[in-house]
Amino acid sequence: MQAEIIAVGTEILLGQITNTNSTYIARGLAALGIDSYYQTVVGDNQQRLMMAIGIAAQRSDLVILVGGLGPTKDDLTKQTLASYLNVPLVEEPTAMQVITHHFEQTKQPMTVNNRLQALYPQGAAPLTNHNGLAIGAFYQSADSADFVLLPGPPREMQRMFDTEVQPRLQAVYGQQSHIYSRVLRFYGITESMLATELQSLIEHQKTVTIAPYAKTHEVTLRLSVQAETQAVATDSLDAVEKQIRARVGEYCYGYGDDNSLVKVVIEQMIAAHLSITAAESLTAGLFQSTIGGVPGVSAIFPGGFVTYANAAKHQLVNVPQTIIDTAGVVSEATAKAMATGAKRQLTTETALSFTGAAGPDALEGQPAGTVWIGLAYRDQPVVAKLYHFTGDRQQIREHSVMAGLDLLRRALAADQRL
Repeated sequence: MQAEIIAVGTEILLGQITNTNSTYIARGLAALGIDSYYQTVVGDNQQRLMMAIGIAAQRSDLVILVGGLGPTKDDLTKQTLASYLNVPLVEEPTAMQVITHHFEQTKQPMTVNNRLQALYPQGAAPLTNHNGLAIGAFYQSADSADFVLLPGPPREMQRMFDTEVQPRLQAVYGQQSHIYSRVLRFYGITESMLATELQSLIEHQKTVTIAPYAKTHEVTLRLSVQAETQAVATDSLDAVEKQIRARVGEYCYGYGDDNSLVKVVIEQMIAAHLSITAAESLTAGLFQSTIGGVPGVSAIFPGGFVTYANAAKHQLVNVPQTIIDTAGVVSEATAKAMATGAKRQLTTETALSFTGAAGPDALEGQPAGTVWIGLAYRDQPVVAKLYHFTGDRQQIREHSVMAGLDLLRRALAADQRL
């Protein structure tokens, strides 16, 4: 079973509004197990819309048209579909009563073109609009694709799709196999490297499809499978995930679209009752601000330090002046001393430090993007790691925060393996 979505509206083509309707419908179709291979946007032009309908009807079993059901001159969707089907438009009496009553209540004059909103192609089943005036329609054809007409305003479209369309589709076509998905999230590996490491799996994917997506400072993999039941899908997804983790598992930090590295790490620290502080130079408090966005972080985060100037490193977290003078601030020694001093000052179990050159200029002969991150973790020896980031000043600072969170994640994972 294949469906196609055609969004109608010149305003979409011009970028004046975002086409959220197609996204909403596609998700609803996937929940019913109905495949959707094509989506089209057509302006308010009858000739081009007729062409789009014809193409869609040839390659899909169900065509859903969204928008263009209103009373104005550019609302041509139902008229075009009726012409394609070679049937007249007929009036739905109940819808006409609703429209008439609306204008009586609002004390507004009802013009002739308002009657268009109560029309639908003859032979179709009218669909009630619970949040507006323009009715929809579901047309079943014996020798062509079936058609659904939906209004464009999202508030009207969503209610009609949920209450009128989905139940009809399930009743007519039956429950198709569901498409089940699982999202794996990765940090510390590029999209190209992830695809390279998984190349043989991606090329020879069978029931489970593997799709990598580049995000800001991280990468996700969406695993999808079509199955009759959740249990069957879970078995298939588990098997593929096991193969993926065998190759790149060290970079995988969590699951889901609505997730983040900071959320995963801080929630793990809260669960482990591990307190944390930070001493930040180039990031200037960005790390502390980032972890502050996670609910419940106050249980483990008493506060921290912004040690932007050299004097502040010495005054606030007791970095020995001799280290700054001999090793410089962009150094392993300074990063370690900052983490050690911050941890000692607030008596936390863990502490991170950030020092380096955010750019655009070099610092101490080190090019922009040179960053040292220190980690004082429980009673383990303090460590510091060197990074070379690219991008503008803000991007380097954001990269640094993510890298610090990943250092914590790896330390927590090592703890759990002991």
